[in-house]
This record gives sequence, structure tokens and C-alpha cells, in this order.
Amino acid sequence: MIEQLTILAPGLLGGSVAKAAYSTHAAKRIVIWARRPETRKALAKQNFVSSVADTPEAAVQGASLVVIAAPVTQIAPIATQIAAYLPKGCVVTDVGSVKKALVKTCTQALLPHAHFVGSHPMAGSEKTGWENSSADLFQKRTCFITPVSKTNKAAVKTVSQFWRKLGAKVVSLSPEKHDKTVAHISHLPQVIASNLCSYLLSTDKNALRYAGNGLKDTTRIAGSDSHLWREILELNQSEVLKAIQQFQKELCQFELALKKKNYSQVTRHLAKGKTCRERFILS
Repeated sequence: MIEQLTILAPGLLGGSVAKAAYSTHAAKRIVIWARRPETRKALAKQNFVSSVADTPEAAVQGASLVVIAAPVTQIAPIATQIAAYLPKGCVVTDVGSVKKALVKTCTQALLPHAHFVGSHPMAGSEKTGWENSSADLFQKRTCFITPVSKTNKAAVKTVSQFWRKLGAKVVSLSPEKHDKTVAHISHLPQVIASNLCSYLLSTDKNALRYAGNGLKDTTRIAGSDSHLWREILELNQSEVLKAIQQFQKELCQFELALKKKNYSQVTRHLAKGKTCRERFILS
């Protein structure tokens, strides 16, 4: 059990970490800092919160494990801000969806007296804010951890055990491999869903009222926070561009088959998609 878990800047993911840690008894104390005074006031009334701090520096005093749950562009600045105030041996992790640059900066900021282990739970929603958080959010979901050669092994074990306690399936990848992986399975789907909706908005808007569950399911994530996703795409630009270019080749092949009335090739594309869908749904 973690003696003191500190969560900084909780939104949907950070709030869910707090609720999950409380419900699974993963931490004896849960201390939270939020940027907005009204958010701190609301969180102070929640039964899953032991105490609320007015500053990040105060929040990390006495912490065994710190989870930085801020938007991805704010994680490294917060890590740098709290570095001098962390107890010796404290472990710091995050929930950011891009890792290469972030892990490098945070590791350098915290060494030698504290340890950073990058984390990325593959869980979330198009909804935002700790008010929409859930104690069950991480159940049976993958959580990537991204240690590097200089990462303390005991810190890696602490972070891995913590996420498993919250119900997640832990997978270890290098930061580079992580960013390439999520560009395909997370960032590209967001780009496609958002641009599909953008396209539909420029066509017959009245037709959208007749849409069935197929379109609703396909475009659910298009309702996600555009500012948050702009930051993610900025930080993982090179890998996302590669994924877009590879997907465009696939789409062009399908277009060409349809244009040439090569319906056997069209069927093979559709069957390939069906196979992929069945594979990851059952995994």
C-alpha cells in the first residue's frame, strides 16, 4: 500500500486514479492539488480525498507516489516545479499520451533524489473533468509504462504494482515504441473521427438527423476536447503524420478498387477490416 498518493491537476483520469486508489485501498492517504480554487473546494468535500493542498509544492510533501494528471504539455513543467520539494526516493508518474520528450525532460528534472516512470493508461472518454471520473475506469484496460535505461528498477516495480492494483494490464514499452504504437491505435483514430465529422458538417447537415448507431459509434471520439488533442498531436507530430500517410495509401487502394469495379478486391479490404476488428475486440 502507498503511504501517501499525491495527484496533481486531476481531470477525468486523475479523478479516476483517486477514486480507484480509494476503492481498492491502494493508498493510505490521497492528497490532491488542482489549479482552480473552486475545484479544490469541491474536491475537499469528496470522501476519496484525504486532503487538498493549495500548491503543488505543498501537495507533494510526504508523498510516496505522485501522479501528474495534467494535460500533456503541462506535465514536464509541473515535474520541474515540484522537483526540489519531493521526498528522497519519491516516485513520480503521469498519465500523458505522448512519451518520448516528456520522459527525457521529467527524468532529468527529478534525478538524483526522485524517480520518474512514464505511464499512459489506455482509458478515457470524450467527456472531461474529475466530475466524470470513475473508480472502474482502468479495469482490464492496458496501461503502458515507459522506463528507460536509467530508470530506477524499484520505481518501475512500484508504478507497475500500483496500476495493477487499480485493475489495469501493465505493458512496458520504450518511449519511442510507445509513441509509434499510440499514433496508430489512438491518435490516428481521433484524427479520422474528427475529420469525418468535419467533412459531414460541410455536406448536407440535415442528413445528420437520420444517422444511425454506425455513424454514432464511429465518430464518438470526435466529441473529445479539441484543445487537448491539438497538444497531443503537436507532441507526437512525426509519428501521427507517418500513420496518416500509411492510412491514406490503404484508402487510396480501396478507392482504386471501387473505381475499377474490382469488387473482389473491395471485399478483401472489407474482410480484412472485419478480421482486425474481431481480433482486438476479443483480445
